[in-house]
Amino acid sequence: MALSRDHWLDAQYNALRSLPEPGLLFAAWAQRSDEVRRSHLCHLDLRYGPSPGQHLDVFPAREADAPVAVFIHGGFWRGSDKSPHAFLVPALVATGAAVVLLNYDLCPQVRIEDIVAQVRRGVAWVAQNIRHFGGDPQRISLVGHSAGAHLAAMLLSEGEDGAPAAPVRHALCISGLFDLEIIRQVPFLKGDLRLGEDAARRLSPIRRQPAPGVQVHAVVGGEESAEFLRQTTLLRAHWGTDRTPVCEPVPGCRHFDILETLALPHSALHALAARVIHGT
Repeated sequence: MALSRDHWLDAQYNALRSLPEPGLLFAAWAQRSDEVRRSHLCHLDLRYGPSPGQHLDVFPAREADAPVAVFIHGGFWRGSDKSPHAFLVPALVATGAAVVLLNYDLCPQVRIEDIVAQVRRGVAWVAQNIRHFGGDPQRISLVGHSAGAHLAAMLLSEGEDGAPAAPVRHALCISGLFDLEIIRQVPFLKGDLRLGEDAARRLSPIRRQPAPGVQVHAVVGGEESAEFLRQTTLLRAHWGTDRTPVCEPVPGCRHFDILETLALPHSALHALAARVIHGT
């Protein structure tokens, strides 16, 4: 019997179903991240705004005037946290960057548009303060995964004055969500996201113009669902090859282990991240 549309949407977007034991993966990430915080100089839970989720971790650069990589976690705007993603830090620091892990409040306590505003505020805080940690505020790039990739793309879309919504020109968007008009229909997300039709259009990067001069490199796991693959190709279709010079699958990767690939210093994805971070 054919799946109903609701069941199909849940199957396409619930990436946890691709993991036989999700708890084991996230526990391993948490353990590795604890080890990173013990072994690397870091400044944890710095406040960039008044609400509980508005804080970030900074891992200073090895040398002064370094580029800055701001990592934005996923979780469908309703879950996850920066802390278990610190396992990515060593690989990103190895590119010569200062690294920032950014948190934000989660749905349903806030709306997605509130999260976009918070991330914009967090990146502005980084631009104002990163010199204290060896970073160059003129060389900030974003690395976002899943919903974090959506947030990165929103910040590189055109604001009311035609400029980027944040002081940043480059982003690596991994397994991103750029069409929220279909996301608002996904049954397991509806209750938390409370996303209306108008908001879904307004908050879809594919419904916005990229800011002049920005570039987004978009990748997705080659083994991800058809919808995650489609979401990535949609961004290039709407933003064009000048603004999305890279739009490709990463062979053999699924929604979560693509981050494991990013953490490998000799992987092609890590090399792409280094190019984005250095703006080359």
